[in-house]
Amino acid sequence: MAAQEPPRPPPGSAEPLEPEPGGRYEAVVPHWFYCKVTDTRERWVPFSAQDSERLEAAHGAGKEQAGVVVPTSGGRYDVHLRERRRVAVYWEEEAAEVRRCTWFYKGDKDNKFIPYSEAFSEELEEAYMIAVTLGEWKKKLESPNREVIILHNPKLMVHYHPVASSDDWVSTPTEQGRPRTVKRGVENIAVEIPSGEPLQIDHLVFVVHGIGPACDIRFRSIVQCVNDFRNVSLSMLQSHFRKAQEQQQVGRVEFLPVNWHSSLHSTGVDVDLERITLPSINRLRHFINDTILDVFFYNSSTYCQTIVDTVASEMNRLHRLFLQRNPRFKGGVSIAGHSLGSLILFDLLTNQKADPEEKERCVQVGEATAPSCSCMGMGQRSKEVSTKWCDPSWMCSQGSRTASSTGGIEEVKEILKKLELSEYCDVFEKEKMDRQALLLCTENNLKEMGIPLGPRMKILHYISSETGMKGRSSEPGSPSQLGDSSEDGRSCQYRDVGLGQVSANYPQLNYKPSIFFAFGSPIGMFLTVRGVKRIDPNYSLPTCKGFFNIFHPFDPVAYRIEPMIVPEMEFEPMLLPHHKGRKRMHLELKEGLTRMSVDLKNNLLGSLRVAWQSFTRSPVLALEAGSSEAEAEAEAGTEKQPDTKAEEPPAAVKEESPPVNVGRLNGGNRIDYVLQEKPIESFNEYLFALQGHLCYWESEDTVLLVLKEIYQTQGITLDQPLPGSQ
Repeated sequence: MAAQEPPRPPPGSAEPLEPEPGGRYEAVVPHWFYCKVTDTRERWVPFSAQDSERLEAAHGAGKEQAGVVVPTSGGRYDVHLRERRRVAVYWEEEAAEVRRCTWFYKGDKDNKFIPYSEAFSEELEEAYMIAVTLGEWKKKLESPNREVIILHNPKLMVHYHPVASSDDWVSTPTEQGRPRTVKRGVENIAVEIPSGEPLQIDHLVFVVHGIGPACDIRFRSIVQCVNDFRNVSLSMLQSHFRKAQEQQQVGRVEFLPVNWHSSLHSTGVDVDLERITLPSINRLRHFINDTILDVFFYNSSTYCQTIVDTVASEMNRLHRLFLQRNPRFKGGVSIAGHSLGSLILFDLLTNQKADPEEKERCVQVGEATAPSCSCMGMGQRSKEVSTKWCDPSWMCSQGSRTASSTGGIEEVKEILKKLELSEYCDVFEKEKMDRQALLLCTENNLKEMGIPLGPRMKILHYISSETGMKGRSSEPGSPSQLGDSSEDGRSCQYRDVGLGQVSANYPQLNYKPSIFFAFGSPIGMFLTVRGVKRIDPNYSLPTCKGFFNIFHPFDPVAYRIEPMIVPEMEFEPMLLPHHKGRKRMHLELKEGLTRMSVDLKNNLLGSLRVAWQSFTRSPVLALEAGSSEAEAEAEAGTEKQPDTKAEEPPAAVKEESPPVNVGRLNGGNRIDYVLQEKPIESFNEYLFALQGHLCYWESEDTVLLVLKEIYQTQGITLDQPLPGSQ
């Protein structure tokens, strides 16, 4: 092709004057980017300023030999410098391409700037340096993709589509469509570069997802949702813990996702389901198989074991890996669960093994008697507990069916076989233990025999059911049902919180969580369905002293916990303060209008009563009595009317409620916290029900409560206490 003159700039853009030869050249400042692929679309995202400087320092030091790894994004991703790859540390994720970027061109789809390859950027920089130094502009370069870049002057550089091949009609670059802008240096493109995360990590939180692979309304994964939660926490730390940050008391809280869904569905169960799934409404059936069925999987002994093993082992693995990468970390660990994930964590926590000194401090009703069916779960449970899925009546009636008979009683081996503890038959045979001796055993006796804690608790269950029910009254309203602590301890008033759990061996965690946060949790509903009607006020999780149940008022999956502890009282959950320090305007307006309507109704009813009494009063009495006396009588009559007393404003309107004792499950503090709905959500609660269940990841109010409670354990408080908070 014959040499052509460089195409002119697009019409309408005046060409600036060319600089004089011998201009001053300044080297471009590079910035590091990584390529994020979402739904087959590539997007180049800048590293934080802190990470980019660290990568540039390693690059400038000539550390590009194999094996050089630079941690980025708060240590959650490693960049392999020589391979130019960004790899996730704590979870599985496809590696992303990394570039050291200096030159960019604007994309033709979303107007985002895309970096050139490092090699071609060096060519552009060299051409730019020559042009600036010698004043020779209108340089034309061709990229490896046969795209043409023309440097008209320092302020005007354009990028054209590939030139047509020799077999096509000859055309100049200006005829290849609209030119795209070329920029030199990251400071000249519209991109937000984060400053970076604090290096100091004060606390670690593991977050467990609920049903399905998607965790929010945009069908994003648990990793993406936890990223949002972490970003909101960084923002809340800057706005509400500024003083502590300035004094270097506060760094940040690290949130790590725990994924169990992929492990469950990699067992081959999806193939089995596919064979029996009907072909109609394919997408709906696939959605149900992938999400809703997770609830049924958890209620299956086979797959429940897979789930709890995955969650516990994954949290232990993440904890070990985190400590390896952060050897100076001295903070605590908390756990958070969303939806079904909170139930999984609750079941794990109820089956953790407490320290002996913690056991001694656990207050139990009826502890002077042999452990009964109702009090065992309210104490501490073991890591090897294998609780049978049973009718709640089993634990309170099994003994009454067999204790009355003294002949033809099952032998110890049959009892152990029934309890799935056949491997300990030799131990009992060696001790010459018959059934009568077994029923006289205490926990210390079983310890001396070398029986592990899990089987020991199962045997004590059986002993209590056999011996502790003789004096129990079977009438529903009997004193023993209402809390008499004689004979059988609590007489099944407080059932084991592990009652009805699927038969599984619950693993132990390598750490003791400080706080357990439940978001949109169905724990209360599952406990009720399992047969637990009340939770002992003296009960606390064996290894975790804090428990917060946080929910949106329109969340269809969320249930309360406090009414199971204090069923005789009716009280509202704690209203979670708005992160800006006040109630939302529409809630204040709603409460104001409610008060106004109540006041108007009371005043109107009072006026009608006075008028009615003046009509029905005798004429003679009306003549004899003065007007002031009549009014006094009317007022007195109004006060004496039992059916016409002024209406009390509803509980939601009352500003302050008296303190409520909700037991030791959260260290004596309130457990249930409700978010304030947004103004648009108040128009129709049904429309926003699904959003209400998936809103927690970006909720500033939820994040602020989590941060407040975490830092409170370290003696650090908010800059300004929020109204209504504890």
